[in-house]
Amino acid sequence: MQHASTAYVLGDFENASFDYHDVRSRFFTRDGKFFVETDGPDGRLAIFEVKYTFGIDPLQQYLIEFPDGRIQALSIAWDSRPKDQGGQRWFHLYPDEQIKHDDVLHWTKLNQNWNFMCAECHSTGVQKNYDAANDRFRTTWTEISVGCEACHGRGSQHVDWARSQESWFARDKDPRKGLAVLLNERDGVTWQHDPKTGNPQRSITPATTRREVETCGLCHARRGQFSEEWVPGEPLSDTHTVSLLARGLYHADGQMRDEVYNYGSFKQSRMFAAGVTCSDCHEPHTAKLRAPGGGVCLQCHASEKYDVASHTHHDGATPKVTCAACHMPVSTYMIIDKRHDHSLRIPRPDLSVKLGTPNACNDCHTDKSAQWAADAVAHWHGPARKGFQDYAEAFQASWTNRPDAAALLELVAASPTAPAIARASALSEMQSRVSPGNIELARKGLIDPDPLVRIGALDMIDGLPGNRNWSLVSPLLSDSSRGVRIRAVSVLAAVPTANQPSSDRTAFDRAAAEFVAAQKFNSDRPEARTSLGTFYVRRGLTSAAEEEYKAALRLSSQYAPGAINLSDLYRQLGRNEDGERVLRTTIQISRPDAGLHHALGLTLIREKRPDDALAEFRTATELEPGRSHYAYVYGVALHSSGRMDESMTALKENLSRHPGDRETLLALVAYSRDAGDIGTALEYAEQLSRIAPNDREITRLTGDLRARSKR
Repeated sequence: MQHASTAYVLGDFENASFDYHDVRSRFFTRDGKFFVETDGPDGRLAIFEVKYTFGIDPLQQYLIEFPDGRIQALSIAWDSRPKDQGGQRWFHLYPDEQIKHDDVLHWTKLNQNWNFMCAECHSTGVQKNYDAANDRFRTTWTEISVGCEACHGRGSQHVDWARSQESWFARDKDPRKGLAVLLNERDGVTWQHDPKTGNPQRSITPATTRREVETCGLCHARRGQFSEEWVPGEPLSDTHTVSLLARGLYHADGQMRDEVYNYGSFKQSRMFAAGVTCSDCHEPHTAKLRAPGGGVCLQCHASEKYDVASHTHHDGATPKVTCAACHMPVSTYMIIDKRHDHSLRIPRPDLSVKLGTPNACNDCHTDKSAQWAADAVAHWHGPARKGFQDYAEAFQASWTNRPDAAALLELVAASPTAPAIARASALSEMQSRVSPGNIELARKGLIDPDPLVRIGALDMIDGLPGNRNWSLVSPLLSDSSRGVRIRAVSVLAAVPTANQPSSDRTAFDRAAAEFVAAQKFNSDRPEARTSLGTFYVRRGLTSAAEEEYKAALRLSSQYAPGAINLSDLYRQLGRNEDGERVLRTTIQISRPDAGLHHALGLTLIREKRPDDALAEFRTATELEPGRSHYAYVYGVALHSSGRMDESMTALKENLSRHPGDRETLLALVAYSRDAGDIGTALEYAEQLSRIAPNDREITRLTGDLRARSKR
């Protein structure tokens, strides 16, 4: 980031124009300043001064400051690549959809806000300084761009050290050189080659969390900040919420899908497990690789084993196939920004055949099928070539509600060799699948040395009655990681103070204060206001919760979770008409959202308007057919309205999409039994028994149906 000046602006501001749908934007200079004429917050053309540049290669964005302190990123960017590579042009970051002024993705709106979205990583010493009472920012920084202190912490003692030296060569008086944080994990480390495998082994066992990886992760992770007290080298979870391997962000096998910035990818890799750190491959002060091309890999991996045709099977290919081409496939973000996946995985076209995940082979061989690529790999390397990351099927099963999802997730969570981020993600995915048979996995996860795993275990048991959870979770109220502490207190929030052991109340109150402070730090975001509202609901503070939910909708009137939570609060308060009004208002101004229609349907049921509710439930299932619960509720509502045949059809269709959906199977059992079709009811009950063989209630139900079928 830099001030907009001729030294830093790369784009064409010589009265250049750019057309995006029905808006023509114009870029020009006046009195030595840079301006853009484009659609403003009300959709009308207006002139805005460009205050800052943002980025250099392969694109540059431009930032515009508003009177309330908001700094917004223009969605029309400059392609700074050479012209022969398609560059030297203006382009829009959302070329395939029309982003109008009332959309949260419009450049003037919430999701293009620099103060929250960008500042921490692109400047040094940022203080957001959001004034919630007046909805204004007074954001400051110590350096406008990324400086030394961004990675090494405060530099005043380093400056004192430098000034105090009798000569430049007297450095050994202070081996830390006055640095607040010493990123020296590579010092004294050697890598010894195994002549049999050609692979290296680190001379020193790596730590669970690495100072350097956590430091780089500040900006190279998909995460949300909740404190400005981050210290380089400390676990990122102390001050940030790190995204796990979630649907929409990653493919089921852990390959990056959305912009996840490499931290979560690298922590899945065999390289990370072996102790490789960022600066083993990258020179941090020049942002260059330690060696050109595949040379960076061949620093450790024997060239006579890996840089040969017997390994690559691409001898003579033009251009030469590099290690990264197969093990670090590229995805393109922001239209032209190509980034390598840092999970450093073995290509798995066989998973593409089975699960639909992408693979490096077909990234190049686009004219061939995944099966063709899978056959080729099997021919070269044998059929059992699973690689280090072997959890794809578990996450795919979870995301599609397969009957075996719980069992597969349990295997990942319990695996001693699975990456910690994968184990954490598996635990988190098991939230809706907690049983007496797998609760021990949560117990073990809560004492795992990696804070990400502890947080995943807390996700798993969130939703169980707080009194049952207390003995499990309360020790984490004093965890060394603030991220763990605030997740723990949110899990226990529904336990009234009077029911809390007196010995734990101080820790609970301290963690609760941290949770509230974390949300208030992000009070410029509807997500944080909604999270705080939910916390207040659990604590029985309904007036405070209502205010937080309303504040979320003031920040973004289209924010569906805020509207749904406010409507649910009104349900608890017996104010269903107010809940209906909130949902209808949000539906009217938002993009189609299944959750809003589903919530409205529930409200209308409570208002004894079943026909209107059915229409909303149907809309929810049409908007999001992959959400089995919506289809289940629609089927139940049809049955309650006397439309039995339609109900059974809807439930059977849902079961065909989600064969392991427990609530759909239970409904089919009940409705078949009530209709006198005991044989069909028994078939569904037996299907349930295969999914949950240790569930006593299902065993009893199945036994009863078997007895009735023999009469």
